[in-house]
Amino acid sequence: MPELTPPPLQNDCFALPPGVDWTPVPEALAHLRAALHPVVAPETVPLTQANARVLAADLFALRSNPPQANAAVDGYGFAGAATGDGPQILPLAEGRAAAGQPFDGVLPPGQALRILTGAALPQGVDTVVLEEDCTIGEDAIAFQGPVKLGANARKAGEDVTEGAPVLSAGARLRAPDLALLAATGHAEVPVFRRLKVAVISTGDELREPGQAAGLGQIYDANRPMLAALLEAWGHEVIDLGRQPDDPAQIRAALDAGADADAILTSGGASAGDEDHISKLLSTEGQLTSWRIALKPGRPLALAMWRGKPVFGLPGNPVAALICTLIFARPALSQLSGAGWADPLRVTVPAAFAKSKKHGRAEFLRARLTPEGHAEVFKSEGSGRISGLSWAEGLVELPFEAMEIAPGTPVTYLPYAGCGF
Repeated sequence: MPELTPPPLQNDCFALPPGVDWTPVPEALAHLRAALHPVVAPETVPLTQANARVLAADLFALRSNPPQANAAVDGYGFAGAATGDGPQILPLAEGRAAAGQPFDGVLPPGQALRILTGAALPQGVDTVVLEEDCTIGEDAIAFQGPVKLGANARKAGEDVTEGAPVLSAGARLRAPDLALLAATGHAEVPVFRRLKVAVISTGDELREPGQAAGLGQIYDANRPMLAALLEAWGHEVIDLGRQPDDPAQIRAALDAGADADAILTSGGASAGDEDHISKLLSTEGQLTSWRIALKPGRPLALAMWRGKPVFGLPGNPVAALICTLIFARPALSQLSGAGWADPLRVTVPAAFAKSKKHGRAEFLRARLTPEGHAEVFKSEGSGRISGLSWAEGLVELPFEAMEIAPGTPVTYLPYAGCGF
């Protein structure tokens, strides 16, 4: 495959239309989707190294599966047209057919041949009777007819025929996909290079887990969370650590992040005195500070730094996770060549009551009861990180006002449908 380099993103790719202030979630997502394209080049890797990689080209079967007609069971093969109703007695031919050990010859009509599961059907055999349905003598078998013509026999190419499409470009390869590619003759696979995503945490208050933490200091929960999400999505993580509220050090970290394909930052994305991420991105990069109509997580900084997209996430871990799942995940998937990745949404009955106001979408930490109803975490406080671990997904409430009682249909986004 020729080496091709995708074009860079436009510096204004995150710019919202003039006059836009508060942006509803669907509009923000549609804008992102339209503005982004893959930024990674294709490469060819061995099939054994292709798991979780994004396919860079449509693939077609190099060989039919199965390549020859074969037996689906252990038993005895024969020409079905040579049998009929009632008791059937067929003489046994010498030899047998086994997987990888084909029968060398042609079976005459009216005779039977010992055949094992997976064995190629020799000429003269189109039907197989189960061993358990036979009485076996020294040189003959008996069974009750009729036996359906073609019974217990797989046709050549009944799964996939040579030349047929098997997988489309943009597919993220899974274990079953590798099995299909192997069965249809592929030893090497064209994939996109893994998307490299740099992760930066900011804040004087942050400490590494295990370090001593004094008054006003907290452990950095965002970096391990974001790194785990990125790895689950098949991206390569560039961990650029936690940075203090110092513009020079944050600038250096952003410069290092520009060697990646995209940058995720957490903290400093708003407009406070110590929000140096947004200040640097606005003065030395191209910043669009999106005020998203959602709870939690509405301050979302989208910017370009040295030609690379930056997703400036809130510092609060709950808001950071929700913004990552709803905005960063589909955007990064688009950049990686896998296409836009909408989360799985299912409608389930609520197991809670809530009066929701008009004006913004809300995402509640939730999980399903044994009856399949969505229960929500006991507190909506965005500082309650334990709720992220307790939950198995999110309930998504719309922009409009809504009265929810137990049994009201609500939209549930399982974590598993968000790729982790």
